[in-house]
Amino acid sequence: MSALRAGRAGRAGQYVALVCYLVFLAFPFLWLVSTAFKPARELGSLHPTWIPEQPTLDNFRQAFDEQPLLQAAGNSLLAAVAAALTAVVIATPMAYVMARHRGRLTTAATGWVVVSQAFPFVLVIIPLFLILKNLHLINTLFGLITVYVVWSLPFALWMLVGYVRAVPAELEEAAAVDGAGRLRTLVSVTAPLLAPGIVATALFAFITAWNEFFFALVLLKTPEKQTLPVVLTHFLGAEGAADLGPLAAAAFLATLPSLVIFAIIQKRITGGMLAGAVKN
Repeated sequence: MSALRAGRAGRAGQYVALVCYLVFLAFPFLWLVSTAFKPARELGSLHPTWIPEQPTLDNFRQAFDEQPLLQAAGNSLLAAVAAALTAVVIATPMAYVMARHRGRLTTAATGWVVVSQAFPFVLVIIPLFLILKNLHLINTLFGLITVYVVWSLPFALWMLVGYVRAVPAELEEAAAVDGAGRLRTLVSVTAPLLAPGIVATALFAFITAWNEFFFALVLLKTPEKQTLPVVLTHFLGAEGAADLGPLAAAAFLATLPSLVIFAIIQKRITGGMLAGAVKN
């Protein structure tokens, strides 16, 4: 009985810790939503409340009137989708080769992946800027997409290598014994089991590009080509004073695509993992 009670107490402690962690993660977002719907009078109150007393959409109207949010969101969406798809297309065959054919080259590639993630943005921005300038890609979305692909590719490759190694090689060998060719085996056996990993990697690359600020700030000059994170800084005054209501409204809208995409894809990722487990 004592062991059973101890087990229940430990499980209860885990649930309490999980709830506290979820509250810690959700607090900034909930406060952002609350601020986005508060009128100016409540934003300046010395005793702020969680729930707005008089919810309003004025902050959203003001945000769209002051800044080209739709155009910036379109630029961010184009850059994020293009970068995510390109990174996945390049990383998937590379990850398969690294996972199935181990050797010195694979070890060197893995080391490159780890080392590349250790470099901060500040160290690479100057040579990167000079390279893009020589290629006439400064102030272009294509140049920004190229940077996003290069920056997200190592981690995407590292993620996909783990997913490929989780797929038993015996399944491919069994398909070969049954007469399936190499291409048929990859398409019919390996690809369906890798689908959850590919989707998760694409989601990671998308969110990374969607939220990225530093490269977009340095590489894009004209307002028509700026991405959403850069446009959000325009709600800050010259002396650092923030137009808090419109800024919160715009930031809330900027977080929605990532949340919606994750909510839609999350079920497919889980379903794909369960299907892969059944097949295994």
